[in-house]
Amino acid sequence: MRISVLAAGAWGSALALAFSRRHEVTLWSHEADVVAEIAASRENRRFLPGFVLPEKILVINDLKAAFNQAEILLIATPIAGLRPTLMAIREQYAKTPPPPMLWVCKGFEVKSGKLPHGVLEEVFPDPSRRPAYGTLSGPSFAQGVAAGLPTAITCAAHDMAFARQMAAKLNDGALRIYASDDLIGVEVGGALKNILAIATGVCDGLTLGDNARAALMTRGLAEIARFGKALGGRKETFMGLAGAGDLILTCTGNLSRNRAVGLGLAAGKALPDILAELGHVAEGVPTALEVARLAEELGIEMPITQAVTLLLQGQLAPREAVANLLARNPAEE
Repeated sequence: MRISVLAAGAWGSALALAFSRRHEVTLWSHEADVVAEIAASRENRRFLPGFVLPEKILVINDLKAAFNQAEILLIATPIAGLRPTLMAIREQYAKTPPPPMLWVCKGFEVKSGKLPHGVLEEVFPDPSRRPAYGTLSGPSFAQGVAAGLPTAITCAAHDMAFARQMAAKLNDGALRIYASDDLIGVEVGGALKNILAIATGVCDGLTLGDNARAALMTRGLAEIARFGKALGGRKETFMGLAGAGDLILTCTGNLSRNRAVGLGLAAGKALPDILAELGHVAEGVPTALEVARLAEELGIEMPITQAVTLLLQGQLAPREAVANLLARNPAEE
């Protein structure tokens, strides 16, 4: 299968490497210097250092060339880059149907408050012209996937037949892919776990202990499920790979960008400085603000998300946020 990976960040590069073992892969980046560096060294030193990208992966800066003969488009931009990428795809395929699309970005689009599938449906409003689409999500760090370490993720789509087809074609030994037709639930799980990772980073940075982290993650999962069900997701999805699995990894793994944000905040660093040091996008930051806004509109109680939002906005100090959560009246589980 001919796969074009759109965006050569850590995730795009890792998936290009993984899928190149069985498929013909093109990796596109809008950053010409990244393309030049990979072409010269076969390593993405900026975003995924330490991994050799095989010569058979075509690395290009020309977006139209990336579309050429692609049988599937894999969008690996941050959520902020999804809409412009989809608009470029719509323009390129104005006269012919676009190939199927999958994305790996997680979060809610700023201002519109839409999940990734909602952005796609807005860019392609005519169902008869809309490509088959879905997401890849689950407990996975780019470095582990690039190294070929055992990983399990979910391919979710509204159309279960399409999800199964993509899972079967992309499944490759160490990278095990399960199919789901709960696209909303999978997207919500992938988005909200980043908010909880910021919270657990604060918890760990303040050395509140393992008990506190476990309680925070468990109550956080309840928040995710409550919010996800309100949007149309299924409860069982939040107990699976894209829910509890992704939450556990992102809240405890040292490679978690969002956990790093929480650790930085606990250390008293300013948010802009933390994000600058990361050098990568931490999707939990904009997602927290959007989810807090949506939760208020929908009347959904989400105390951890609210605390993280106030912390990110500088309205609470880390220890104040923790104190506010501990001061809440006990409730039934």
